[in-house]
Amino acid sequence: MPLFDRDTSIFSDEDVLREDYQPESIQERDEEIDTYMASLQPVINGAQPRNLFLYGKAGVGKTAVTRYLLSHLERDVDAYDDVALTVVWLNCNNLSSSYQVAANLVNELRPPSQQISTTGYPRQTVFDMLYTELESIGGTVLIVLDEIDHIGDDDGILYELPRARANGYLSSVKPGIIGISNDLSFHDSLSPKVKDTLCEEEVHFPPYTAGELRSILEQRAENALYETAYETNVLSLCAALAAQDTGSARQALDLLYKAGDITRAADETTIRESHVRDAQQALERGQIRQGMMELTRHGHLALAAVLSIAISDETPARVREIYPEYSAIAERFGTKPLVRRRMHDHLSDLAMQGILKRYARNHGRSGGQYYEYDLDVTLELALDVVDELEDVDISLEAVRGAKLRGLR
Repeated sequence: MPLFDRDTSIFSDEDVLREDYQPESIQERDEEIDTYMASLQPVINGAQPRNLFLYGKAGVGKTAVTRYLLSHLERDVDAYDDVALTVVWLNCNNLSSSYQVAANLVNELRPPSQQISTTGYPRQTVFDMLYTELESIGGTVLIVLDEIDHIGDDDGILYELPRARANGYLSSVKPGIIGISNDLSFHDSLSPKVKDTLCEEEVHFPPYTAGELRSILEQRAENALYETAYETNVLSLCAALAAQDTGSARQALDLLYKAGDITRAADETTIRESHVRDAQQALERGQIRQGMMELTRHGHLALAAVLSIAISDETPARVREIYPEYSAIAERFGTKPLVRRRMHDHLSDLAMQGILKRYARNHGRSGGQYYEYDLDVTLELALDVVDELEDVDISLEAVRGAKLRGLR
């Protein structure tokens, strides 16, 4: 018998449930698509493209709709001899400045043998390189900046590119910017000169409702799962859980995919509601783990301090009890401790992310008001994450020392 066999009971095409799958049609975004298409109309007319910004939480269709419409736009402009369209995509995750965005755009436009370093050049030199590459393309160029909010306050590229033609840097090319942001307040944080220069159109993508998510899941399940692979209520449950949490189609699809995985691993042939509940727990654990891994250095140190105290079974603990442990761990690993108030801010952030529990205590006039903190994740998960940290050599030494102290 072969060690591996094709799946013949759950997934007919599981790639349909993956994040990078592009559906042939977009469900439940008709109004947003209509607004988006109106903003893209100048391109097909051969006119200067409008700058367009899309706002909405992760998983609500911003990138999927953009890929869908731009793929159709690229195909449709072929019918017109006086329009030449190029689309350039750049994900700005991990890019924190306009300089980095410009340098990475240069590399997107250049062949692998002519890539530049993303550091070390004068700012204007990098922009000049970008203008040269754009001029060599000519025609209309739509620059899609996904997760543009990662550049923070350094928004100069959103000022420079729209003004490049007026300033004489570009002549044969008509650039347009499509910015995609998960931060609903990103527009408010832009500098006044950028707002004036962009003159952008905005499309807001609200969270999906449970009914809309159910419709999306039905479309995907029809192509991803065998007809008898899931009970009737499974799609409704996935939709309801995602709608109650984030309103994200990605979350709903992940729930269905994980539930199918759990069903397959159990050597069962039908996805049931219990599998969805198990999938929800597994995904939440994974999200919390990822959130813990992505903490700042001092966030990791604050977590290690609470973990050390928790191992000694001395939690919930007050800030005045956590701070000495945090300071000792930080100093042991060559990091200057923050003042107590700033360390408390990190504890509050950990509580907001569901990593710590925070208890408000009120002992009246004699004891006053204060907070206590405890782990809101299992001790095993916290230890696993601390053990994997790369940016901080967090004191598994200190944590293990605390554990030994707790065992005495």
